Amino acid sequence: MPAIDQLPDAPRWNGINHLALVTPDMDATVRFYVGVLGMRLVATTMAGPMRHYFFEMGNRNTVAFFEVKGAETFAKPAGGPSDRAIQMDHISFDVPDEHALEMLRKRLLAAGSEVTVVVDHGFIRSVYFTDPNGIALEASWWVVDGTGRPTDYSDAALFGDPDPVPAVAELRAGGLEDVPETRLV
Repeated sequence: MPAIDQLPDAPRWNGINHLALVTPDMDATVRFYVGVLGMRLVATTMAGPMRHYFFEMGNRNTVAFFEVKGAETFAKPAGGPSDRAIQMDHISFDVPDEHALEMLRKRLLAAGSEVTVVVDHGFIRSVYFTDPNGIALEASWWVVDGTGRPTDYSDAALFGDPDPVPAVAELRAGGLEDVPETRLV
């Protein structure tokens, strides 16, 4: 195990770049997070066969969803027990720039941790790694930062899903037509 003083400097963390969750219905998710919670949709993309949409929670901080058709929704009261497996995709920590991302990658490697090469997603660049508990982690920096500025739904760098859900078309046209109702569990 390497000594701590032999590792490159730790990154300057900015917060959570994105918390990645799963939804079986991206259209309802857009309508809820934009229409009900008032978050801005700041980026859309395709991650293989899945839509991956990002909602702004604060400057450079987002919650994101992968659309997995047929996925079982998670229904349990906050803080209560569950009779089924709890699932989360991954947590992405925000770093300020590409240099910080490269330095984190070097630090992880120097510490003996496996880490991916830098993955270019277009609007963000990321590295992926795992914590000792098996939690999938990512560190990302915004190449084209969709947070903290007015939204332009025609910006192909941020809104790259070639077949977006109907809610995105409504946002492009000026606003959502309806939002989903929810119930306490």
